[in-house]
Amino acid sequence: MARLNLLEETRYEKLHVTVYRDQQAASITVAQRIAALIRTKQQNNEKAVLGLATGVTPIAVYKELVRHHREEGLSFKNVITFNLNEYYPMHPTAVQSYVAFMNENLFSHIDIDKRNIHIPDGTLDKEGAADFCLNYEREIEAVGGLDLQILGIGRTGHIGFNEPGSARNSGTRLVTLDDLTRSDAARDFGGKQNVPTKAITMGIGTIFKARQIILMAWSRKKAPIIKKAVEGEISEEVPATFLQLSDHVEFVLDEAAASELTRFDTPWLVKDCVWENTLKKKAIIWLATTLSKPILKLTEDDYNNHGMAQLAVEQGPVYNINIDIFNQVQHTITGWPGGKPNADDSQRPERAQPAKKRSIIFSPHPDDDVISMGGTFIRLVDQGHDVHVAYQTSGNTAVWDDDVLRYVEFAIDFNKSIGEDNHHIKSIYNEMRRFIGQKQPNQIDTSEIRAVKGFIRKTEAISGARYAGLNDDHIHFMALPFYETGKTQKNAVGAEDIRLTMELLQQIKPQQIFAAGDFADPHGTHLVCFNIIIAALQELQKTEEWVKDCWLWMYRGAWHEFEIFEIEMAIPLSPYEVLRKRNAIFKHQSQKDIPVFPGDDVREFWVRAEDRNSETARRYDELGLAEYEAMEAFVRYKF
Repeated sequence: MARLNLLEETRYEKLHVTVYRDQQAASITVAQRIAALIRTKQQNNEKAVLGLATGVTPIAVYKELVRHHREEGLSFKNVITFNLNEYYPMHPTAVQSYVAFMNENLFSHIDIDKRNIHIPDGTLDKEGAADFCLNYEREIEAVGGLDLQILGIGRTGHIGFNEPGSARNSGTRLVTLDDLTRSDAARDFGGKQNVPTKAITMGIGTIFKARQIILMAWSRKKAPIIKKAVEGEISEEVPATFLQLSDHVEFVLDEAAASELTRFDTPWLVKDCVWENTLKKKAIIWLATTLSKPILKLTEDDYNNHGMAQLAVEQGPVYNINIDIFNQVQHTITGWPGGKPNADDSQRPERAQPAKKRSIIFSPHPDDDVISMGGTFIRLVDQGHDVHVAYQTSGNTAVWDDDVLRYVEFAIDFNKSIGEDNHHIKSIYNEMRRFIGQKQPNQIDTSEIRAVKGFIRKTEAISGARYAGLNDDHIHFMALPFYETGKTQKNAVGAEDIRLTMELLQQIKPQQIFAAGDFADPHGTHLVCFNIIIAALQELQKTEEWVKDCWLWMYRGAWHEFEIFEIEMAIPLSPYEVLRKRNAIFKHQSQKDIPVFPGDDVREFWVRAEDRNSETARRYDELGLAEYEAMEAFVRYKF
């Protein structure tokens, strides 16, 4: 019976999927399977032939394999490896090369014979590429084929660098990279303009010949493409769907990457559910959205025809369910983000007391505060709360080089106008021009350039916070040490990051904290900064009474909003307040028009923010709630 229930639960899934609590648990399991394969081959005096992937996804697997080697005596002397791909052109000594990646994360730490390592050559001339690719295939066949192929998946659905349009039987070849793939690689190259347009990759047909294939994916960022790959129709537009044709494939996912699969996202469609309130709220909002109906117009037939008959039977009549959920959504709406003074707060998201709260807005980058919650920021100040803003990082990697020269030129002219000696600053300026003129992609800036970039973002943040109504003594620049590497790759969080955060919190003793709750990218600055706040609060609550009365509200960044069923506080904005928020965002001139790291969204940040806020308001309206111009949304984090 348990097996039948599992089959019913996974009936939308067209290949084998295993879901783990988090990427660490999944990576340890995959590494154990690789280690077991290597040992089995050793016992049989055979070579283990591995197809290896690069990128963020397999890093924890490689780390665990290194641990197996160092602590458990796992030898790689009988291992032959073939990497999936390499950028083209690409020199093996470049920091972005997959040769460098594999050496840094695996090969330099194990006892593999270097002659057994195979990685596509990014230094070939185009005339020699075809012969190289054909020989790569022959080398794989000569050692008996791949025993195990490790894969990640790109947001285009690519495996290896087999982009949309790749044929099922394709072999190793030179390919053109999809624009989204290049956007995702932009940070590694110091900007999309530096990302190669081509790559050499194993083909889908080559991958298919492996005796085992494990595709790994972590984080909610990968959830949409995982749903397409696992549940969608087979199509060249999503190359990973070709894996549905193999009996030797397993998708290994963390819970976040699996979150949009039917059994997790809409479980009522595949099984009976325990209808706790959050799931019930999610299901009713999903049903109303699916049918384009307000919540209060949903009928018993709507429930029965969309997998929710069990809910109707257990908790009906359905109109009572509708009213309950409608009221819950309605009670998230408030014009008083700091709580409404002298009012009944039993149905409001924030406490009425104290009437004037000490609030601190943590902004991971110098513009997240106004982009993500600028309307709420301004309203908190207007309503008389004691508001502070803390910019956790300098954001100095996200400023164009020519802006640096422009600002230093301004300083030179200003000094000249007041009769100051410019000799020293001109010397620095000339060195800056020389460095920038010869700068390589993702090369670390000089300390002077990093400082100017930090000053640019600092002055913009001050301008935005002042526009929101803050005095200078309520504007804090933390410059957390983990960020100050001069590289897009940051250091691990240290005790000093947490100590600085604890000191600021202890100084303010807030009743309200607002922090960026963007967890889609597990290596993103937002998540790192959030975890630092949580670590600081957990340490403080051991000795500080005020922490018990402090509420933490999470906001989202410029790209994605919380789902409606998740939202616990929705702040409506009038057309005038939307304009004020826009003006606050405009203070960040270095991020205007085309920022250094725009992601895959071509819209300007202020446009993204307004579209997101208006979309939230529209969705509330379509559910039958009041119609507003825009809404900013928050979820409370219980630490």
